[in-house]
Amino acid sequence: MKDMDFSFDTELLYKGDKVRGCDLIPEAAPLFLASAFDIAGDLDDVNATYEDKGYTYIRTRNPNRHMLADKITYLENGEESAVFSSGMGAIQTVLFTFLKAGDHLIAGDTLYGESIELVEIMAEYGIDYTFVDFSDAEAVKKAVRPNTKVIYGETASNPCVALADVEALAQIAHGCGAKLIIDNTFVTAYAVKCLDLGADIVINSLTKFINGHSDALLGSATGSKELMDKVLTRQSIFGTAGGTFSTWLVQRSMQTLGLRMTRQMENADKLARALEKDPHVIKVNYPTVDKYPQKELAARLFKNGICGAMLSFEMPSDRAKINEFMKRLNICHYAPTLGGVRTTMSHPATSSHRDLPDEMKKALGITEGLMRISVGIEKAEDLIADFTQALKAFD
Repeated sequence: MKDMDFSFDTELLYKGDKVRGCDLIPEAAPLFLASAFDIAGDLDDVNATYEDKGYTYIRTRNPNRHMLADKITYLENGEESAVFSSGMGAIQTVLFTFLKAGDHLIAGDTLYGESIELVEIMAEYGIDYTFVDFSDAEAVKKAVRPNTKVIYGETASNPCVALADVEALAQIAHGCGAKLIIDNTFVTAYAVKCLDLGADIVINSLTKFINGHSDALLGSATGSKELMDKVLTRQSIFGTAGGTFSTWLVQRSMQTLGLRMTRQMENADKLARALEKDPHVIKVNYPTVDKYPQKELAARLFKNGICGAMLSFEMPSDRAKINEFMKRLNICHYAPTLGGVRTTMSHPATSSHRDLPDEMKKALGITEGLMRISVGIEKAEDLIADFTQALKAFD
């Protein structure tokens, strides 16, 4: 883009289309499968910075990762990004970059299950932690200790879509000299830009909505250049850099991010409102439904009125009828992931949260009848009609 300002969606199409150190600008991004690069006799390139064209070994620097990182940095409104082998690779690398033995971590009590396991593993390395309800900023403030170095949570919880007040959490973190790290996978920067709200680093599982086609495993982290240079150093040592082909796939998919996310979020809103009116549905968890408890926070977080493409709803806890409901569905199908262009669902009580004690499930609102939905790009009317007929299993 030369001397004009264009819309975000248009700009996103053209970010990351240049290979650093290459004059060619192909219409489709090239795929660099080489594991190493000839420095052409220029020893200065061996230790060149990321701004320079020093490609030597694929684990440390890679053209495809740089192209995707440039695109993600623009999406997140950050200064620098790192691309990882998975979302968990991003979380692990970032947390171990800013925490050491003797430090204290405050983490959300509704984190992704394997993120919780990672936090518990970190205790084996001398890192203390406290799990807190991140929908209660005062509870987070009370959990702060003199050695608190990181506050880590998710913008929206899985599966009940409880929101975190990112601005309030940033004030708490910076007030005690800690860093706020937010996993924004559930809603993406297309809906909420956490760095603009005060987060120091934002993490995404690119496997989900950013890629959107259920065919790549990847993660990312974005923040200031100062912080991300530290993360990139650890990434190289830990060996958590993203693979070339997955990186190429995600970069390709990001060209349709605006089209996909706009449709998916609009569909989620329409489906949530329809489910709320269905006589067989007990409760719907989505920011735009009438009984959603965090309306004011949702209005501040989602300034453009679109609230992500994830929702959950509760049916009567009758396993036989739930199974019948699932069999009746024609479009939505069961899948242990989220963020694809096709609508999928999962049953948290028997999947992501199956190992939690019953009393903890109850406290989190995870009942036998709760179903999590990742809304796709189908026609909203088709989705609503399909769910409506399937719910007649409870007649």
